[in-house]
Amino acid sequence: MAEFIPVPPFDLVVFGATGDLSLRKLFPALLHRFLDGQIPPQSRLIGVARSDLDTESFRNMVRESRGKFSPNACVDESRCEDFLRHIEYARVDASAPAEQWSALKDLLANGNGNVRIFYLSTAPSLFVTIAERLRETDLATPTSRIVLEKPIGRDLASSRAINDGVGRVFDEHRTFRIDHYLGKETVQNLLVLRFANMMVEPVWSRAYIDHVQITAAEELGVEGRADYYDKSGALRDMVQNHLLQLLCLVALESPNSMDADAIRTEKLKVLSALRRIGPMDVAAKTVRGQYKAGLVGGQPAPAYADEVGRPSRTETFVAIKAEVDNWRWAGVPFYLRTGKRMSARRSEIVVQFKDTPVPIFGANAGLPNRLVLRLQPDEGVRLWLNMKEPGPGGLRIQAAPLDLTFEDAFGVRYPDAYERLLMDVVRGNLSLFMRRDEVDAAWKWADELLAAWDANGAEPYPYAAGSNGPTQSALLLDRDGRAWWDPD
Repeated sequence: MAEFIPVPPFDLVVFGATGDLSLRKLFPALLHRFLDGQIPPQSRLIGVARSDLDTESFRNMVRESRGKFSPNACVDESRCEDFLRHIEYARVDASAPAEQWSALKDLLANGNGNVRIFYLSTAPSLFVTIAERLRETDLATPTSRIVLEKPIGRDLASSRAINDGVGRVFDEHRTFRIDHYLGKETVQNLLVLRFANMMVEPVWSRAYIDHVQITAAEELGVEGRADYYDKSGALRDMVQNHLLQLLCLVALESPNSMDADAIRTEKLKVLSALRRIGPMDVAAKTVRGQYKAGLVGGQPAPAYADEVGRPSRTETFVAIKAEVDNWRWAGVPFYLRTGKRMSARRSEIVVQFKDTPVPIFGANAGLPNRLVLRLQPDEGVRLWLNMKEPGPGGLRIQAAPLDLTFEDAFGVRYPDAYERLLMDVVRGNLSLFMRRDEVDAAWKWADELLAAWDANGAEPYPYAAGSNGPTQSALLLDRDGRAWWDPD
């Protein structure tokens, strides 16, 4: 059984505590860390929201969400009740003047030297206001930390305005820009796989790799986030952060150490080498789509326009042929794909190697080697190799995987991404969080693509809910003689 080292005592203040992210992810993650003995008994978890609740009402809300999202967490229900006793609630309107923040000030008055963390699970438009109120009320101490949920702005200009405003209160080394994909077990194993195995790194380049596919597919639609999503779209919501971060971890050079800035500097180099996609290239290298009505999991699903209640040009699907212009990756395309209302919930990285130089077993024998790293739903790594089918009567080649599913292989429950990331915030470990210049570089690339789409003026291609996206997505790879990886 894995042993978890306790973190220092801390006070975690969650703004937007009654929202979906807090109840579905943050408090269940904290519960698991508490049950594993990683959260010291002196720690406090303080929910902050505008809702007219008291502490007991909020605890009931967390209790109900635990029954929905982590029903099997507690073998002993008394342990769950012990966890709830660490939770308190303060009713605060984040945009209200500082003098109306007394409820939170009173709760934090006796800090007992705990590490103080402010988690902003709110709209990005409130980030600067909250940071300023924390300064005005003296709640932001010199050692306090702030956690910013994505998206940080909707373009480079708004992102810089947020980072400037928050940066006036919290130094860069106390600002944690969270991307939960970076906390996933498979993502961290990607670094270990590359840099702790001598057999892997020598073939990790254009000399041996044909192309890379990065997919983040969801079965869900906008699910109550219609107003936000229609102003955002798939590029801002998923590509600019999640998918570009995964691309960076596939493509980066070996850092000199596992120090946070060493890793983040190498990621920045990848983003700086990412080829821009302008108006002349946008039609050939990108596909925008929007789902129409269809069947998802056998159940009827409405069209996107019906969910938002009006016609819209917002993309719910994006496929991109991205290219990294450096010596290691020149000529190797990175195909990025993300969409809502897809055929299955699936996030994975597929590294496809080149064919053997001479097909001595026949032109159609076997398949190219592939390394498949699954992020969800079942985290793990599969290496597809060509093997001889057993039996007499001729030599027949079949592709078969070497399978390492983490939960099966190690026999333990592996922590959710937020569990790991929250504990890293308490420790002050910035390795899995984005540095400001990374965010700027990602937005520069995304802004150029958004401007190219605007100049092109084309409508998103329709695709049926429950499909794998518009046909044009398959053609994007077909033009290069390739196809999207199908795990089935």
